[in-house]
Amino acid sequence: MKNAILAALALAAMPFAALADDDDDNKGKAGMGLAGILSKSNREALPKLTLSAGQPVAKGPLRLKSGRYYTLEIKADGSQELALEGAGFFRAIWINEIVIEGIEIRPLGVDSIEFDEGGEAEISFVAIKPGSYHLKVPGSKGDTQQVSITIE
Repeated sequence: MKNAILAALALAAMPFAALADDDDDNKGKAGMGLAGILSKSNREALPKLTLSAGQPVAKGPLRLKSGRYYTLEIKADGSQELALEGAGFFRAIWINEIVIEGIEIRPLGVDSIEFDEGGEAEISFVAIKPGSYHLKVPGSKGDTQQVSITIE
């Protein structure tokens, strides 16, 4: 009985033994460390999106990788009340936080972000569901008033 208990304890401790030697011995490799998908080696800043009357929202389409952590900055110049909507995209990502003027918001879901005046918002998220999506200015029809996003 005593041997069975010791064997069970040894088996239970095995997963923790793997964590004990996490001291960056393999700095050349792209390991994520204990923070997993939120670690610095898995983060990428995306090109800034701009909301301005008559100006393109983005310089080009965005290609994301599922499981990667991204930050996306949206800047509005206040020239017009503008928003970005994209329920499909927002449902395909896990939003860590939205930061507006130093205020951190951790939402359960988002449908759109609207700027009544000039300002900036930064969204940090993990891309989850592969597919093709759009963030667009509501009611607009032109290609420059949206950004195409592909999650691979």
